[in-house]
Amino acid sequence: MQTVTKPVIIGVGKYRWTICSLVFFATTINYLDRAVISLLKSNLEAEFRWTETDYSNIVIAFQLSYALGMIGVGRLIDKLGTKLGYALSITLWSVAAIGHALVKSTFGFVIARSALGITEAGNFPAAIKTVAEWFPKRERALATGIFNSGTNVGAIIAPLTVPFIAVQWGWQWAFILTGLIGFVWLILWFVIYEVPAKHAKLSKTEFDFIHSDIDTAIDTENAGKSASWISLLGFRQTWAFALGKFLTDPVWWFYLFWLPAFLKAEYGVEGTAMALPVALVYTLSTFGSIGGGWLPLKFIKNGMPVFKARKTSMLIYAFCALPVLFSQYLGTFNMWLAVFIIGFAASAHQAWSANIFTTVSDMFPKKAIGSITGIGGMFGGLGGMLIAKLAGLLFDHYKALGTIEIGYYIMFFICGSAYLLAWGIMHVLAPKMKQVVL
Repeated sequence: MQTVTKPVIIGVGKYRWTICSLVFFATTINYLDRAVISLLKSNLEAEFRWTETDYSNIVIAFQLSYALGMIGVGRLIDKLGTKLGYALSITLWSVAAIGHALVKSTFGFVIARSALGITEAGNFPAAIKTVAEWFPKRERALATGIFNSGTNVGAIIAPLTVPFIAVQWGWQWAFILTGLIGFVWLILWFVIYEVPAKHAKLSKTEFDFIHSDIDTAIDTENAGKSASWISLLGFRQTWAFALGKFLTDPVWWFYLFWLPAFLKAEYGVEGTAMALPVALVYTLSTFGSIGGGWLPLKFIKNGMPVFKARKTSMLIYAFCALPVLFSQYLGTFNMWLAVFIIGFAASAHQAWSANIFTTVSDMFPKKAIGSITGIGGMFGGLGGMLIAKLAGLLFDHYKALGTIEIGYYIMFFICGSAYLLAWGIMHVLAPKMKQVVL
């Protein structure tokens, strides 16, 4: 067994980590493109006279189209394969991102965000499927944590660049320049990527390690058989993943789209002054993303079963999300205390996210991973719509009363408690590791 587990860290073959890097950069671009609008909120509010409800409706347009996109994109990627599926998705979302620069009205932003949402939906089904193809189960949480840290890096790059681009050249160029990056990635993807069975540079040692799971033979035997959405919805494991995403994805959406607004409303921070606090939150969350994948791997290496290691780690991360309830109170002493606590909560989310994604490949064969990830993503998008609508209504209401901080108290309570509720529901629906047979 010692010779089998050694490649986890220092194995002869390391090409799978090159593939993981490509997925990381795609996820970075994905979140960079979707984060731009939150950093331009002040500029666009002034130009288009938005209310908080107008902004929340634009956010909802993105999330609704993202959820609808998830209905079919996961299944499409299962059919097209990761190489073509991923390439098609990033091409279309890069075009949609650039298209924001042509918008002339609030309704135009609704259309642009809808186009971005439906095309960006392809990233995570393709990414999770790529990890399942290139990594054995013991390494998948770590690989997922690494590529998922791209969400943080994208959110870090955005505040460090977007406000400055807007000041120098106007808000339109912020959308254009960030959107063009996707086409650079596309070239690298076609040059480097191929599935393991067809990859000319992959060593036999690494190929055998990638396919060392005991259920690989079953996956290979049934690779040609597809499963319908209706049949997948009949499994408790599907609902465990979907409801877990429904309850926790909205928290990340809230941080992504409302953190700059929170800093402005509570502390008067806006424009280029927003770069450092927003970047700090997502820098902290990067540690959670990678650490979130490392902890279950540590448990597994110490003899804990894979699924138990995953769920134990997720329970720890659920408790780590709770301190965000005190961010408002601590922020009354110093803004940076609130920023740090929100960053810690965002870090807990990313650790959770790295593991909830990996439960899909724990519970389902590879042929269904894109479809299941799509179902979960759809539910996450629907939850994101609800939290966006709630946030818009709350903030408009309490802003009119001159007490917008109460709206943020309520939202942070929802964000902090969501993970323990999600963990409990997932545990009831999937208490033990039982791989679905399709």
